[in-house]
Formats: sequence, structure tokens, C-alpha cells
Amino acid sequence: MIKNVMKTMSTAAVLISVAASASAATSKLGQSHVVSGGEYSSGGGISVAAEVRNHSGRTLVCGVWAQSRNQSILTKLVERRVLDSGSVFLGRERIVHGLLFMNEVAPAKSFANETAGCVLTNRAWQATDANKQVVIRIPRQVVNNQRDGGRLFGGGPVVTFKQTGPKAGGI
Repeated sequence: MIKNVMKTMSTAAVLISVAASASAATSKLGQSHVVSGGEYSSGGGISVAAEVRNHSGRTLVCGVWAQSRNQSILTKLVERRVLDSGSVFLGRERIVHGLLFMNEVAPAKSFANETAGCVLTNRAWQATDANKQVVIRIPRQVVNNQRDGGRLFGGGPVVTFKQTGPKAGGI
């Protein structure tokens, strides 16, 4: 039994170590990054910028995100859920699901030279990858539901997120 506990603890330590090193990777975004994002039905939104490149024969995904300065209280602290549902595609292939590794930055017209969070995938880089389109996809979703089932007044507002392009209000 002690042997199993020790094995579980060492496996957990390795997983924690791998997760820590993956989240610590950063790089500057180049000029060729793509930008997308979306808006909340209550106003405001987010922008997400990503770049996919070769790193020692493996596929590296780097990115940043920004949120509108003026948003409804109904969208405070929902960005983690929205980002976690997003994916980065290279051509038709999903390379990364979940964008929480990306760094938050201030809204801007361009995110070139911003310090981006990066994830090194296990996917081998292919020579044709340089010509493939990078696409950011974030699904439409309910981010806040204030409906309380009230029969007299119909409940409160329901706030949705919809991908419409960059909506962080770049300067």
C-alpha cells in the first residue's frame, strides 16, 4: 500500500512539474499573428491573438488575449470559461483546445511584440504547415444566466458570448 502511495505521489509530482513548465513558456508575438474574439450580448468583449510556429520540429502555439475595459458586471470573471472553450486550428486540424495558457494584455490594434503564453504540442511540424491558415474558434455560449424561474417577471437577464471577431476595443 505504501508503495502505491509513493508511486501516486511521484506521478503527481511529474505531472505538476510538466504543467508548471508548460505554463511558464513565453515568446514575443510576431507580425503574422491572427486575431479573433467575440462580444457579449450585454456589451464589451474579448480579442484573442495567436501564432503557430515550428520549434525544434514540434508545433508551438503562442497567444495573448485582451478584454474590453468597459464591460457589464454580468461578464466579470467569465473570460476564463470563454477562453477555456476556445481552440486554435492549423488548416482543418485542431492543434490546441483551451486557451488559458495565453497571457492577458491591454487592448490594442495590433498584438505584435506582446509577450505571449505558449504551449509546445507533441504534434510534429510539417513543411506544409507554414502555408496553412491559423484559425481561432470560440463557441457561442451562455456566460451568465440570471433567470431565477420567477413566474411573475420572467427572471433576470441571460448573457451570451458570440464569436464575431476582435471586440476588446483596441486603441
